[in-house]
Amino acid sequence: MKTYAPLPVTFTHGNGCWLWDNKDNKYLDALCGIAVTGLGHAHPAISEAICGQAKRLLHTSNLFEIELQKQLAEKLTALAGMDNVFFSNSGAEANEAAIKIARLYGHHKGIKQPTIIVTENSFHGRTLATLTATGNRKVQAGFEPLVAGFSRAPYNDIDALRNIAKHDKNVVAVMVEPLQGESGINIPDDSYLPAIREICDKQGWLMILDEIQTGMGRSGRWFAFQHHGITPDIMTLAKALGNGVPIGACLAKGEAAQTFQPGNHGTTFGGNPLACRTALAVIETIEQNGLVERANVLGKRILEGLRQNLAMNPHVKDIRGKGLLIAVELNAPCKALAQQALDMGIVINVANENRIRLLPPLILSDDEADLIVDKVSSLVSEFKPK
Repeated sequence: MKTYAPLPVTFTHGNGCWLWDNKDNKYLDALCGIAVTGLGHAHPAISEAICGQAKRLLHTSNLFEIELQKQLAEKLTALAGMDNVFFSNSGAEANEAAIKIARLYGHHKGIKQPTIIVTENSFHGRTLATLTATGNRKVQAGFEPLVAGFSRAPYNDIDALRNIAKHDKNVVAVMVEPLQGESGINIPDDSYLPAIREICDKQGWLMILDEIQTGMGRSGRWFAFQHHGITPDIMTLAKALGNGVPIGACLAKGEAAQTFQPGNHGTTFGGNPLACRTALAVIETIEQNGLVERANVLGKRILEGLRQNLAMNPHVKDIRGKGLLIAVELNAPCKALAQQALDMGIVINVANENRIRLLPPLILSDDEADLIVDKVSSLVSEFKPK
């Protein structure tokens, strides 16, 4: 089906931070398959985990206990300070689980039409519920009727949430990204997430954080909420958790962690031995190599380099980032830069029409980080708006 408009390049193999195409051209990967391959390509520890588990056991279903699933759950909940986890195959499915927990939580409190507050310019997935939660009309267009039970507020506007709290007694949860990825690395005020936590505690709402793009060390903490000294009631993960092997996770704490009971939710493939063994190897590798703090260091290095090189560029509106989530926002549409970047030997992405989005691997060397700065700076310097 014509669901994509791919750029005219076919990658055949990768190693570390680099990709090669079928014409043997070499590219520096500053996108990671959209924040997925945080440990780069063909990482020895990940390859060994996948091959070793494939020789032992791929799948049994959740009709039976899966020891690797237990080990991964214990590891993730310890890192996040949460109680339990439901494993799925993708971020959208993890968010679906979060939405279902919130609705069931509301019904348990006698709310017949539980409502979840979501934000403008967000992205939570492409299932009917998650595209309804997404704050992007382009994603929703043509799929009406959308799912009921969502109320929308501007991102980074705590007063809007307080106003909704005064007037809507059906609200059961707030679902936000710690920083918005798909719309171009929108970073809220430092007070935003703590204020949401405070409102949720006061109102008896669940705080749901979508960390699908920000999680697994990319922000310079294991999870972006840890920059703010808070813990959500529900957090969703995917993308970098499996370094390319599909896996999603919905973590919960407190009352939210006890809401699902047998029969409320399920999956055939989610949390299978292959996915869980791979995710365990990802966590072990990040821990052993100190890559969470390394993401913080690398992010600052790239940001400083870009700001220094592009300080006087008339087309640059803003340069911002958190860890290895970085955006260069231009003052005009620049989607053509993705192809021009390939011509220069670097893989990037343009989000929201005018924002170069950089999501490079956590394993970058200093030289590779500097090369990203050089190539992106050259790309922007040569940019001519149409």
